[in-house]
Amino acid sequence: MSGPREVVLLGKGDLAIRIGEWFLASPDYTVVAVVPSMPAPKWTASLPTWAADRGLPVVASGRVEDLPQLADPTWRPGLAFSVFYSRIIKAPFIARCRRILNLHNGPLPRYRGVSPINWALKNGEQSHGVTIHEITPGIDDGPIVAQVSFSIYPEIDEVIDVYHRCLDFGWELFRQTMPRLDAIRPRPQDDALALYYSKQQNDQLGERRDFRRRS
Repeated sequence: MSGPREVVLLGKGDLAIRIGEWFLASPDYTVVAVVPSMPAPKWTASLPTWAADRGLPVVASGRVEDLPQLADPTWRPGLAFSVFYSRIIKAPFIARCRRILNLHNGPLPRYRGVSPINWALKNGEQSHGVTIHEITPGIDDGPIVAQVSFSIYPEIDEVIDVYHRCLDFGWELFRQTMPRLDAIRPRPQDDALALYYSKQQNDQLGERRDFRRRS
């Protein structure tokens, strides 16, 4: 590799910021743009504010299609990394990236789509996970780069509890995976084991729709 890889960071919240700090500290990467989920949620730290404070270019619309670098047809970022980014990334941008990865709050191929923690607790699962996978034009169906699983306790856990556990395990998974990234051979997901939920199904979550159950 000649020189640091250009990185586009997408997403929101505390873990995206922590991962952004890792990229800034690494001699192997340079962050050339931040594409935040917009509007930035108020219940977690603001990725666009962090990026602005760090002097990093921010795509204010939150749309990857608005990256100014895309005006150059020869531009291909070395890595795009998504951390809870709220938009579906379409094929033209995927094709531009030499590598494009997503950190997903679920044990893929189970719990593809939205609200994976909420659904896992509603379904009474005893374990959950975090997955780093390649982004494809499908939804959360790209080959798996790395994955970690951990216990959850539907009888006592709230969604917010498992969410914070995902942040901790997700950070450790990222930190341990990145130094080995080029040597890892991603493994295809087994679609026969897939479980997917869409945003339109959120009304079925009942008391598990929010961070905490209503007493």
